[in-house]
Amino acid sequence: MKLKPSALGIALGTVWGGSLFVTTWLSFYSGYGKLFLEVLAQSIYPGYSISPLGSFVGLFYGFLDGFISAWLIALIYNKIAD
Repeated sequence: MKLKPSALGIALGTVWGGSLFVTTWLSFYSGYGKLFLEVLAQSIYPGYSISPLGSFVGLFYGFLDGFISAWLIALIYNKIAD
């Protein structure tokens, strides 16, 4: 079975970007997940902050990060599976 790198990339990118987006809004209003976002997202993604604008920055970086990671995983899997 072969994986489609683009499809897997879009799926994982959407999940990771959406997760950062939603978690940022939750943290902005309630403080939920603040430590997670400070430790992980702010240290990895330049320009990200726990704010409404930061949620869109996180959405962009999260999608890009998830897409590239899943795309590479699918390529490596397809090479090994052959």
